[in-house]
Amino acid sequence: MTALPDIAAVQSFLLCPTPRAWVEWALQHPEILLIDHANCEKKAASTALNLMYRYVDHYTLLTKLSRLAREELRHFEQVIAIMRTRGIAYRQISASRYAGTLREQVRKQDPAKLLDTLLVGAIIEARSCERFAVLAPELDTELSDFYLSLLKSESRHFIDYLKLAEALGSKAEVAERLPVLLECERELVETPDSEFRFHSGVPIER
Repeated sequence: MTALPDIAAVQSFLLCPTPRAWVEWALQHPEILLIDHANCEKKAASTALNLMYRYVDHYTLLTKLSRLAREELRHFEQVIAIMRTRGIAYRQISASRYAGTLREQVRKQDPAKLLDTLLVGAIIEARSCERFAVLAPELDTELSDFYLSLLKSESRHFIDYLKLAEALGSKAEVAERLPVLLECERELVETPDSEFRFHSGVPIER
């Protein structure tokens, strides 16, 4: 297995680690893990493109998110290639409550809306990075090496979103809003979900 890169900045940013119960749940659902991972990559690219269409006057945002969207689509291609070699059909599955609930916290009017959207993007990228890291040691060599290869880009995406928020808003407003959004994220990660997804919480005890 490839050595685990340093993701200390991501781990210190999030309010909690991924619970062990989620990791065990993921190992019980390898097909859903890959299918939902593919969905997450598509959604990440779509989010970046939507922001590029909406905020055409922010040159730095356009540049950063154009690169991010390309990387996310490349990751999507890599995931579905792995699925194909493993005979996993790419089928429709429902989304988890994770991203939708985070986006419900976004304020409705700009510039606050843009700031919150960028912070939510940073949080989602950070959690994705952290989950790749906790899963990698538990997976077969191919998937482990693939997930470890994603850590650098996911960590950079997290930093890009956070820096954009600080540049287009203010560090003071980021410092005010970020704890609210991170607390919402912590609750989503630590509370039960009925179905396993890449960003789901822990399984319901039966």
